[in-house]
Amino acid sequence: MRRGGALLALAVVAALGAAACGDSSAGPVTPGAGNVAGLPVTHFDSGLKSGAPKPNLTVKNAEGGQDDQLATAAIADVEAYWGEALPTDFGQDFKPVTSLLSYDSHTDTEQTACGSVKKLVNAFYCSADDSVAWDRGVLLPMLRQRFGPMSVVTVLAHEFGHAIQYRLGSKAGITKSTPSVVKEQQADCFAGSYFRWVAEGKSKYYQVSTAEGLDQIMAAMFFIRDQAGTSATDRQAHGTAFDRTFAFQSGFEKGPKECAGMNAQNVQARLTERPFDSKDTGKGDAKISEQTLSLLKKSLDSAFGGAGVKAPTIVPGSGSCSGGPSTPPASYCPSDNTVNIDVSRLTALAQPVDSDAEASGQQSTGLGDFAAFAEVASRYAMGIQKGVGASLDNPNAGLRTSCLVGAWAAFTNRPGSLRLSAGDLDEAIADLLRPEGLVSADVNGKRPDSGFDRVESLRRGYLEGSAVCSKQYG
Repeated sequence: MRRGGALLALAVVAALGAAACGDSSAGPVTPGAGNVAGLPVTHFDSGLKSGAPKPNLTVKNAEGGQDDQLATAAIADVEAYWGEALPTDFGQDFKPVTSLLSYDSHTDTEQTACGSVKKLVNAFYCSADDSVAWDRGVLLPMLRQRFGPMSVVTVLAHEFGHAIQYRLGSKAGITKSTPSVVKEQQADCFAGSYFRWVAEGKSKYYQVSTAEGLDQIMAAMFFIRDQAGTSATDRQAHGTAFDRTFAFQSGFEKGPKECAGMNAQNVQARLTERPFDSKDTGKGDAKISEQTLSLLKKSLDSAFGGAGVKAPTIVPGSGSCSGGPSTPPASYCPSDNTVNIDVSRLTALAQPVDSDAEASGQQSTGLGDFAAFAEVASRYAMGIQKGVGASLDNPNAGLRTSCLVGAWAAFTNRPGSLRLSAGDLDEAIADLLRPEGLVSADVNGKRPDSGFDRVESLRRGYLEGSAVCSKQYG
C-alpha cells in the first residue's frame, strides 16, 4: 500500500458494515463453503489418470520424458474438450492444431514461424503456422516440480486458448487491434472452462480435485502473473494474479461463451494491472510502524463505520489472545474486542517479495505489505461480524471475512492516506494460497479447504461490494 498526504475524507459506506455482516434483508443465503462453483469439494491426487490412453499425436523433437508425456496428453485432452465445446457452444466444427513442438531451451535452436526457441523459457501458440510449442528443458519441469503436474496442463490449456481464438475469429471478438492483455485474459478464461470439464470427470486423460488440484492450478496462475508495476498497455501484459485468476474462474464457473464475450471494454473496466503512481516512491511498500498501523485503523474504522457496532482496538502484543484464539501474527480476541498483533512477525511478512528467489523455485520470506495489512484487516472484520451477531467459527465465516477484506480493499482504492498500490491485491492472493494464511481463516485460524473458493471470495468482495459477502457467505 502507499501513504498519501491527507487522511481519508470520504463518506462512510454504510452498506459495508451493515449489509456485509448479516443484514437479513440481503435476500436468501447461499452457502459458500462445501462446494466449488457448484461442484463438491474433493480431495485426491490430481494428474494423469491411471490407465490413460496414449495420445495419438505427433510431436516434433519430443524425447518422451515425463514433461513431454504431460504436455502431449494435455494437448490431446484439450482438443477432446474443444471437439465437444465448439459445436455445442459456437455451432462450428473443431480442427486440431497443425503441428506440435517440444524443445529444450538449454540447447535447441529450432526456428519456428514465430522465431527461434533458443534460450526461450516459454510455451506458446504460433498463429503463423498454427502450432503449439513448449520448453521441456526448463519451464515444464520447473512448474511440475514446484506446483505439481496440473500446472503443466494449465500452461498448455492457456496456450491452446489462443488457438481457439484463431478458430473462432469474429465470434471471439479478437482483431489485430485487440490489446494483448485482453487476448491473454480470454485465453486464461478458455483454460478455466476446460478445467471445469475435467473437474466434472469428463476427461479420459486427467483428473483434478476441486481442493488440492485446483490449488495447484491457482498457484501456477499466481506464479506466471505480471510483476507489480506492469502497465496493462504493455505489449506483453497478461494481467496481475488477481486479473488472471478472475479470468480463469470466470471460464470455470460460466463456460466458454463467457470467455468469448470478453472484450477491451469489459476487461479493461475490471483490470487491476497498472504502473506505480508517480508519487509512490516506495513502489507499493509501506513499512509496518506505529504510524501506518494508525492509518490502517482509521481506514478500517471508516470502511466499517456503518455497521453501528463498537470497532475492535488493535493492540501490539504476542499476536495471540490470553485464554482465547491464537492465530499469530494477528488474533481477534472476542473477550475484550481487540485485535492482538505481533508487530515483528507482521514486519517480516510485509517484506517485499523476493522475485529472484521466487523465480528460482524458493519461497520468498516476505509477501509484501498488503499481505500483512490484510491479515490484520481480516481479524478486525471478525470483530465487526461478532458485533452484529454473525458466526465466527465455521467455513463460511472464513469466506465471509476474506470477502469483507476485498470490499475494504476496494474502499481504499482511491486517494487517501492509506490506499492500494500496484500489486497489492496479488499480495492478498499470495496469503490466501499459503497454508498458514489468515485472510480467509475463521476466528480459530481454520480455512476453507478450497483455494479456488478463498480467492473467489476476496475477488467478489472487491468487485461486487460488501453486500455479496453476507448474501453468499451468510
